[in-house]
Amino acid sequence: MNSMNIQIETGFDSKAFRRALGNFATGVTIMTAQNEQGEKVGVTANSFNSVSLDPPLILWSIDKRSSSFAVFAEATHFAVNILSADHIELSNQFARSKDDKYANVDFDLGAGNAPLLKECSAVFECERYNILEGGDHWIILGRVVNFQDNGRSPLLYHQGAYSSVLPHPSLNAKAENDAEIFPGRLYNNLYYLLTQAVRAYSNDYQPKQLASGFRTSEARMLLVLESKTATCKDDLIREVAMPLREIEQAAEILVRKGLLVDTGHAYELTEKGIKTAQMLYHIGESHQEDVFGHYSEQDKALFKNMLKDLIGI
Repeated sequence: MNSMNIQIETGFDSKAFRRALGNFATGVTIMTAQNEQGEKVGVTANSFNSVSLDPPLILWSIDKRSSSFAVFAEATHFAVNILSADHIELSNQFARSKDDKYANVDFDLGAGNAPLLKECSAVFECERYNILEGGDHWIILGRVVNFQDNGRSPLLYHQGAYSSVLPHPSLNAKAENDAEIFPGRLYNNLYYLLTQAVRAYSNDYQPKQLASGFRTSEARMLLVLESKTATCKDDLIREVAMPLREIEQAAEILVRKGLLVDTGHAYELTEKGIKTAQMLYHIGESHQEDVFGHYSEQDKALFKNMLKDLIGI
């Protein structure tokens, strides 16, 4: 038995072990803290996990070689910032060794002056509960004292690459005999067909758009502004077709992300905003092709013209 243990230890392939662990898809977090001297630290980590509901405990681990550990050990509190799907640049920024990871990063201060990053999927403010030894890492336990649930699609990490959340295809499986389940005059009613078509199309498309990390109001604003169909804020209200309050909230977030500039009379996309809108267009066009790809170009053109007639374009 002892000889077997020796063989396993001496022949252990750490790189292969890391690759095998990569099969477990995780969320991506940035752990932040600040000590009494005002030193702020932040590290990208995917080792976050829940421990207990009563008391509310979580844990994560940090490499013993990390220069940031001293501040986490000194600080009374730390924050778990669960990144949203559009936070890839932010994740990379805090994953690299640099003097000021917080450069150009907008944040608030939470319990124990721990930095709280903006527009995350969720944020947990934690009181340091315990620090345990775990091989080449320190395991840090925190007691949650406050949290935010922003409902944004999270950024994932799988097999060494960033990924995003999409519903499993089996959840969207359609009944094989829909026509038999819903026969009769209702299927000749155009209003019913149109509303059901929009619902079905949205059910499949919406998760793909949300997986980008942008809410519907934010994505719609980016797409409308990129298309240049709205030259002023009044036009934007009509084109986005959402309440003014939602538009203002979305604009505030997009400005903070550096995607939008408020000129007073109108909103204008930045270069980063244009690239983001083009990414969203690609998602929409790809889904459109999935749904309508088997129709002829003539059929698709006729369908678009019929919809435009209904809209009054």
